[in-house]
Amino acid sequence: MTTFLEELKLNRLALAIGCVFAASSPAVFAQDTGADDEQENTATEEPAEKIQVLGSRIRTDGLDQASPVEIISASEAVDQGLVTLGDLLRTSTVAAGSNQITAATSTAFVTEGGTGTETLSLRGLGANRTLVLLNGRRIGPAGTRGQVSAFDLNIMPLSAVERVEILKDGASSLYGSDAVAGVVNIITKDGDESSFNLNMVQPMDDGGSQFRLSGTMGRSFDSGSVRIVGDYQKQQELARGDRDFFACANAYVFDPETGERRDVVDPRTGEYHCNDLLWGHVWIYDYSGEVPIDAKAQYDYDGNLGQYLDSFNERATGPASMRTPEGWYPVAYDRESFGLTNADHPFQDLETLSPETEVATVFVEGEYWASDTTTMYAEVLLNRRKTITNGYRQFWSYIYNENFFAGNSLSEGWTGAQWLSPTPITDHSGSEITVDYRRFVAGIEGSIGQWYWDINYQDSRSDGDYQTKIIYQDAIFDQNFLTGSCEGMELSVRGIPCQDVPWLDPQFLAGNISPEMQEFLFGSETGNTIYEQRTLEGTISGEWFEMPAGMVGVAAGLSFQEDKINDTPGEVTLAGNSWGMTSAGITRGDSFTRAAFAELQLPLARDLPLMKRLDLSMSARFTDVSTYGNDTTYKASLNWTVNDDFRIRASQGTSFRSPALYELFLNDQTSFARQGSIDPCRLWQQAEINGTISEQTAENCEADGIPPDFAGAAISAEVTTSGGLGDLEAETSTARTLGFVWTPDFTEFAMSIDYFDIEIEDEVTLLGAGTIVYGCYESQNFETEPLCDLFTRNETDLRVDNVINNYINISNQINRGIDLQMSYPFSTSFAEFELSYEHTYQIEASRKLLPTSVRQDSAGRLGRPEHVGNFNFAMMKGDWTFNWTARYIGDASNHEFYGEGEYRDDATYWGEEVRVDLATPSVVYHAFSATRDFVEEGVSVTFGLANAFDKEPPKLSSHSFATRIGNAAFYSQYDWLGRRAFVNISYEF
Repeated sequence: MTTFLEELKLNRLALAIGCVFAASSPAVFAQDTGADDEQENTATEEPAEKIQVLGSRIRTDGLDQASPVEIISASEAVDQGLVTLGDLLRTSTVAAGSNQITAATSTAFVTEGGTGTETLSLRGLGANRTLVLLNGRRIGPAGTRGQVSAFDLNIMPLSAVERVEILKDGASSLYGSDAVAGVVNIITKDGDESSFNLNMVQPMDDGGSQFRLSGTMGRSFDSGSVRIVGDYQKQQELARGDRDFFACANAYVFDPETGERRDVVDPRTGEYHCNDLLWGHVWIYDYSGEVPIDAKAQYDYDGNLGQYLDSFNERATGPASMRTPEGWYPVAYDRESFGLTNADHPFQDLETLSPETEVATVFVEGEYWASDTTTMYAEVLLNRRKTITNGYRQFWSYIYNENFFAGNSLSEGWTGAQWLSPTPITDHSGSEITVDYRRFVAGIEGSIGQWYWDINYQDSRSDGDYQTKIIYQDAIFDQNFLTGSCEGMELSVRGIPCQDVPWLDPQFLAGNISPEMQEFLFGSETGNTIYEQRTLEGTISGEWFEMPAGMVGVAAGLSFQEDKINDTPGEVTLAGNSWGMTSAGITRGDSFTRAAFAELQLPLARDLPLMKRLDLSMSARFTDVSTYGNDTTYKASLNWTVNDDFRIRASQGTSFRSPALYELFLNDQTSFARQGSIDPCRLWQQAEINGTISEQTAENCEADGIPPDFAGAAISAEVTTSGGLGDLEAETSTARTLGFVWTPDFTEFAMSIDYFDIEIEDEVTLLGAGTIVYGCYESQNFETEPLCDLFTRNETDLRVDNVINNYINISNQINRGIDLQMSYPFSTSFAEFELSYEHTYQIEASRKLLPTSVRQDSAGRLGRPEHVGNFNFAMMKGDWTFNWTARYIGDASNHEFYGEGEYRDDATYWGEEVRVDLATPSVVYHAFSATRDFVEEGVSVTFGLANAFDKEPPKLSSHSFATRIGNAAFYSQYDWLGRRAFVNISYEF
């Protein structure tokens, strides 16, 4: 077992390559060479073992490489109450400074990889620009639906992981085209350690508990070794109703003078009005001019609306006036009626925020030492993930009043010059995802003198079923604007007898739908996604010749990679019969990649004044992709050891990323966008007065023939997304780093500072429907703006009709910043201690859509705090270890984004000027833990508190310039579970 003093020395040495570790975690830095350990009392002196460090393919006898690398021990997760690999990696500052795809965000938004997937995006540059390796070898993607390209962190259990190495600059020349933002190398446990482990996390409030049971056994034999890991994890669902800050969305606006809340109050409760999803309403298309603009018809379910409002019948004055059956009132058209609008249904509390997830994994790795110089190795990884989500949704139809236009005999009692859109609500929404993943690796490595070689083959396959609850489109569309009963008709797609939907029944609108009607309206379907990846790679490295300052190291290799995707949506989607949901055709494609690479390490100087050592590393890679073409990338790194205390390192490299398969082959995926979320020309004259759109936008709306009082339309815009095969170009990028390492002899303190600068040209991305339409009307070159060609307006009601949101190349993206890492271990007569801190400062995180566009810098905006940091304090005394971890998330604000470069917090709310809050303060999350080692029994027990002070997510105002659920900021940096207790019990044998 590694002693504490040995750990201190290892941690200090780790900082020499830019790494910081938790105090209580044993650290191992080099991959096992596969050879037998040398006996301690050998009669002759053996040469130093050559090791390979992430960031270089050349084996050397030192760890002081030029590339900045962070190493995270898996045991750090135990100290902080973290259960999954994704939880652990998101704490790293290289990831915490940007919004990540988590299981929770995948339920709220359409994300690449599908519901339940968890990926890692280094520096916010995208998960498909972060290469993930397992034991130094590529590991294939997993997920569902047509947008699969990144490794799913659910696949690898923490129980099998020893540590994770993160290379924090581009390395395409060494590892392949998707290593744009960096490389994550997951290193599994080795040796003869065997253990059982039980881990439990229980929040103080309901929902979100986690459980993990795992076992691992390692054995070494005369001619090899084997390790087997079995792991089962289950995470309980966290529903919106489990946390108050998610359960009710207030406007959260303030009086500019007094600072008091100016939210609308619901007079029925005396509380601030909850405004989430409207339910049980009939939307009104009025031709009489007597119905208030934007009014909805709401039934008086509780029998108290008459205390506050006049019913439609009481307001009616003439034959064109809207009349209804008894109990219907107009709401949502002014401040008073808005407070009485139903927008907080019990279904909402049951909606999944973080899904119920079960993950079972078996991992086996083994080695066979064929000789003193040759090792054969293999790995088998089998994983199954099951993710269940629940939801709720609106659905709607369009019907005539009883006596308007052609009329509808089923609209009895509804009269006047109006037609209607009844909008019921249902909890028939959600999905069940099952992903089976398997990966096999076989390889052989060895040495010939000072030359080392390795040949390996990797084969991975992700097979995912996604079962989705759907609403049949023909059950709704076939009844739009009928004049009476549909009895006797057959549905246009399913061919079954039509049933009259009770669209105007208050109970139906409230979600109380009969079993017979549920069977007619609702169903489910299952789609399937298969992603296969195979790689064959061979490398050789060694010492080529000697220069005056030392031996020249060299490495070279060949790589072959095949990728295939086949996503087949369910039958209902393929038939175009799924109402109001994303649909798609079959996405099928493949690519073959060939590459050759070489690396050279030149010792330029040794033992000179102010130059104890100077090394230059150079690498280059030629890549040819069948779906695109070929390109060459390079990297040059300089490592200058000034003296025993100081070292300076610098690098510059280029990357080349061919578009992923889904970016090329995605087949006509359609979705729907609310007009209010994508159209800046709604009521543009008033919006300009309120300052919510710019003068330029107002001018362009007017030039496009949009009336100043255009109120928009109810019908959602259809958004079509497809791959860009034939149009897309490959991304290219340049990454630069400059840093220094200080390890003074007079103390155990160590520090590194690194500046990074990554620029991506021709970035492949989806702009999104809102970005396209807003970008068109914000353009200073409106008549020739290319974005304006990507959508159309309906000639009748001027709504945004269709938006083409295909994958395209944008101009460029820049990410610049500084990484700081420090460690200080020390001892006293009382105990042993260690302090460590890491910090990332984002100077710039900007993107430019088109050469003529204005560059938008998101550093410091919501989801992109400029500053993030991690502090750790550990004390070891006897058999006890105490840990305190503080995770710092800096403040962020969208006020300047909202104000187009100037700070603005003013807005208009129901005609009243108010102050909005579009900023989050800095937040610190604390975790405390204690570990007791029962050495003789082989038992270790850790218990503690995470989010010990029960910090809630920051609150934000309801505004298009902020993302929130309920009142809470919805960005992955923030803790949604609240204070929770955790315990980990480990038994080694």
